Amino acid sequence: MKVFSLALLTLLLAALWTGSQGISFRSPYGACCYKEMFVRQKIPAFLIRSYQKTPSHCSRKAVRVELLKGKKFCVDWEEGWFQQYRRQKESTSTST
Repeated sequence: MKVFSLALLTLLLAALWTGSQGISFRSPYGACCYKEMFVRQKIPAFLIRSYQKTPSHCSRKAVRVELLKGKKFCVDWEEGWFQQYRRQKESTSTST
């Protein structure tokens, strides 16, 4: 029984360790946007908390938009409404 318990504990620890290693290997790609993450409709400016361009290693060029409630969506950088929002934010931050 002790051998079985020790083997089970060893397997559990190995699974936990490899799981944590997998997360750290994938973490740079957590900032990438994939097809199912994109929204096409305009997001009202008052709902947007922040935005960040995706890193250069991502296959799709996009912007990750975080809403006030913490939800994150991806937006095409070229979307007209987003370009207008970005220019408005930059001019507001420059004038203050």
